[in-house]
Parts: sequence; structure tokens; C-alpha cells
Amino acid sequence: MFLLQLCTVVLFSTVCASNLTISVPSSAPNGSPTLSPTLFSLSIEQDTWTDWAGTQGPNTFLVNVLDNLKQRTGEPPGFRIGADSEDRTDFNPAVQFSQTVSSTPSAATPYPEAAEVVVGDGYYQVAEHLPAGTRVVWGINLRSKNTTDVTLEAASIKKAFDSAAMKAAGVALEFIEIGNEPDFYGGDAGYNASTWNVEAYVAQWTEFAATVSGTGVVVAGSGPKFFGPAFALVQHTATTFSPLGVFTAGILDSTSGSLLRTYSQHHYQCAAGEIVTDVVQKANIRSNLTQLVPDIALVRSHGLDYVLGETNSCSGHGAVNTSNVGGIAIWTLDYGLFAGQIDISRAFFHQGVGYKYNAIQPVTLTRSPIDASPLSSPLPPHVQPAYHAMLVAAEAIGNSGATTSVELDIDDNQVSGYAFYEHGKLKRAVLISHTMFFAGGTVPRGAKQISLGEGRAEAKRLFIPSADATTGLLWAGQSFDGLDGKASGNLVVEQVNLNSVKLSDTEIVLVLFN
Repeated sequence: MFLLQLCTVVLFSTVCASNLTISVPSSAPNGSPTLSPTLFSLSIEQDTWTDWAGTQGPNTFLVNVLDNLKQRTGEPPGFRIGADSEDRTDFNPAVQFSQTVSSTPSAATPYPEAAEVVVGDGYYQVAEHLPAGTRVVWGINLRSKNTTDVTLEAASIKKAFDSAAMKAAGVALEFIEIGNEPDFYGGDAGYNASTWNVEAYVAQWTEFAATVSGTGVVVAGSGPKFFGPAFALVQHTATTFSPLGVFTAGILDSTSGSLLRTYSQHHYQCAAGEIVTDVVQKANIRSNLTQLVPDIALVRSHGLDYVLGETNSCSGHGAVNTSNVGGIAIWTLDYGLFAGQIDISRAFFHQGVGYKYNAIQPVTLTRSPIDASPLSSPLPPHVQPAYHAMLVAAEAIGNSGATTSVELDIDDNQVSGYAFYEHGKLKRAVLISHTMFFAGGTVPRGAKQISLGEGRAEAKRLFIPSADATTGLLWAGQSFDGLDGKASGNLVVEQVNLNSVKLSDTEIVLVLFN
């Protein structure tokens, strides 16, 4: 592989194009991971669930944008419904869907989580509005220490997913999660920070898991299992909230603990305030995720799956001009695909209503998601830049159900790439430019000419107007900015020479091999 810089003068500005040669294996290398069609899944803040699903009928915008993904992979994204408001949820059979006690919006948090959520049977039943084939993870309140309430929640979930309507809809309960980020409970009412440790957590989780199992919603054999522990911090020792900590404390030893099948870790790339040029850097994405590798190996040695049960760009609902702009599509795709390379089965990208890092804004907004100011005109449901990365990933993974992938060896810190195989045969490759181009800047948009070998192929491009654009992205010539969430415009598939594939700054190219 070599790199050659070629520069020309255009209108008194110097525009540089680089030639980069990348070797793409023609058959899948040994040990290439198999990617799930639901590698890119969704985590939904529990207090906003009925906004997402709809109550009197399906949220048609949501159904449309999920169907766009399902058409490409054959399976809709997985849904995890829980997060912070999971531990603020109580059950009342007199409530039809849900009632919330709102928190006060602020410029920093325009759409805060509810202070309290009270739900009834209809709250769980509306999962039937999701596309057929959707698999659901549902969170139950652990922090309140109320086993009676947990019993009612679990029984209602079982009732909903056992119903004829849910079965006809083809939506299945896959997992129950008990508690959200319990490693942060130490400062909460009812918890002593000095005694709340991993051993205390495992004892409390085991008690609640037995209660949930008693309702029949989680069962041995074929049927839903447990998903957790949903820790926020990344720690590694036997005395901390970590994989080694919970295994050492015996989480798998009880009858209910033996039904734990998936280890869920929460993980964010950055904190609010970080700028997009730092977040999208190839090296930063890899260092952020590779710290999990020892934990992944340990979890899998115990026969459990490993997922990012809640993840996204910047914690705290995202960062302004980072999580909501075009450059984050670069981060989303590379982060999710690299996660698949290190044996992470699924990444549940967290969503709410009005969150800056949402891939999908599912309902009309009346105040700004940037600073909570009133909007002069309501903002209708729409997709955001991260959604376009999910479209690209869906096409790259495809619908074979057995796609393997390998990260390409690219000695360029501004380009990443992945190859995709079906039954061992090369089918597709993705090229990702991490160089950020900004609108109105003095630096012209650059490009690299990339050689992937000889011959011809087809290509589709994710056009991103600029790293700071919030709209106007086009996937293969088509826009998804419409009010219905469906593709509009003519599909554009290019014919390219493999020895000269153009990759512009802040662009993604999907190469389709014959």
C-alpha cells in the first residue's frame, strides 16, 4: 500500500488529491466476525416510549424509517426500552398507557427525562406497532427496591407479549433488563454509597431476577432471558462494577442467574462539549472501543453474548454541533462497524425525544432541541445525520443473515474501510473519510483516489453537504428528509474503476463487487 500526493491550483486555492492503494481480500479471512443484521439497534428512553410507538395506532413515520432499514437487512433494528427512566417507572393498572411527571427543560437539557413514569397494560401492548420481526429488550425498575411493583411490570409485559395481537404483529420479547446503570445508585436515596458495591448489587439483582422469573416472563429453554447488568462505567477488577466483578460475586450461580444470556455495557464516545473533528477521528474511535476487549473475552468465556446496551456519541443527550451534524454520520458508521470487529454483537444507539444525538426524531417538537427555546414553527418528525449511517450499514451487511466482515488494513489515519463477505465471497466494501469539510471555510473539499485492485464495480455514495450540515444528506442520490421518512429522488448507482475510486472528505462510499 502506498500514498502519493497530487496537487493542482484551482481558482488560487490548492486542492490536493491523494492516491491510496488498499488491499481487499477476495475471500473472507479466517476468523472474520459474522455481523448481525441488527448490529445497529436502538435504545429508547422509557418515558418517551409511547411517543415512539404511538398509542391509538402505529407511528407511521417511525414505521417508514424502520422499514427502510428492514428492506436492506431483512430484519428491523432491535429495540431496548429502558435507560434512566426505567428506574423511575411504576405500574398502576388504572393507567391506560403512561403518565409522566415532567422535569424542567433547560438550555443544556432541552428534553430531560421524566421525574416519574406510571404505566399500565397498554404501555407494553403498543409494542405491537413495531415492524414484524422486531425483537425487544424491556427494562424493569430495580433502584426503587419494590418487588411488588416489579412483579406487576413483569406480569404486564408477559401479558402483552403472550397476546394474540402481539403474536400476529410478529414482535417478540427477547430479554428483560433489571435496572439501569446500578453502579451509579450509591448516591441515591435508599442506598449507602459506602456499602453499595458489586456484591450488594448481585444480591439485589438475584432477588429481583427470582421475582421476575416467578411471573413466567423469563423462562428456561426457549423464550425470553435476562439482559444486563447495564453498567455505565468501564472497570475491570474483581471488586468493581465490571464483568469480573459480577462473575466473582456469583451472578450466574443462582437459578435465575443461569438465565442471564447477554452482558450489556453502556458506553459513550465523548462528553458534551467535544467538537466533531475530535469525535470522528479514526484513532479516537479505536482507542475508545478497544479498552473493552478484555471484558468481551471474559464475558464470552462464560458463554454470554456481549452488547453495547446503550451507546451513542456524546453523553447527556449529545453535544450541539457535534452529535446532530453531518460529520457524526462518519462516526456512527465507523464506530458501529468497528464494534462488530471486536466481537460486540449489537450496539443499541440511545434515543429519546428531542435528543441531539437521535438518529430519528419520532414526533413533532415544539421547543428547540438545541437550547429549549420555543420554536416559531413546530418541527415535524425527521431523521438526523446518524440515520444515514444506519442506512449504509444496512446495505453493507445485507440480508444474507450470514455476512462476515473484516476491517481493511489502511495506513492512513483519515480513512477507514471494511469488506463484507457472503458465504466467504467478497460482496461489498465500505470506505470512510474522517477528514472533516466545513461549509464556509477557506479550505476546499479534498479527495483521495483509492485503488482497490483491477476491474469495474458499482458504487453508492453517502453525500454529506458538510461536516456541520444538519440536513441535505443523500444516500445513493436519494433524500430521506421528507415528512414521511421514505426515500425520494432517483437512485444513483455509479460505475467505477476499482483502481480509481474517488473518496471525498467527509464522505462514505459503498463499493458493490460483481
